[in-house]
Amino acid sequence: MNLVIGLAVLALILYRQMQVRPVKANTRLPLILAVIGVIELTQFLQHHAHGPAVYAALLGSLALAAVLGAVRAFTVRVWVDAGGQAMRQGTWLTTVLWLVSLGVHLGYDYLVDGKGAQAGLGTASLTLYFAVTYAVQAVILQWRVQRIAATSPQDVGTRTASP
Repeated sequence: MNLVIGLAVLALILYRQMQVRPVKANTRLPLILAVIGVIELTQFLQHHAHGPAVYAALLGSLALAAVLGAVRAFTVRVWVDAGGQAMRQGTWLTTVLWLVSLGVHLGYDYLVDGKGAQAGLGTASLTLYFAVTYAVQAVILQWRVQRIAATSPQDVGTRTASP
């Protein structure tokens, strides 16, 4: 069930990433994903034996989420329109990196302990993983917009930053 939820979340994220949208401090979606992710992870941990290895694997996975979110943020096209509104749109590379991110998360889980006591940790932590990677990407997009506006505030409507 966790994998189905994770894939549905990924489909929603991919749809939203490819649309032209204003860049704004969106803390709502990562927060919602984090809450759902913590609930899923808590349910998993209540029903499976776990120890320090589980927490180490989880921290490693979330570190990978942060790194991949940072890399992916630079594949998103960012610009400020004539009205001064910061805009963004994902590229084909953004989509590919989201899919790679899913593969890395599940592959990491399998390599760390695919058949051991914490088997299933990857699917149980998938939504939390998406929350972290999405939040890191959003923070870097905000930084990129601030950098564009700071470079030439008088020509803000014509400034762009491509990946």
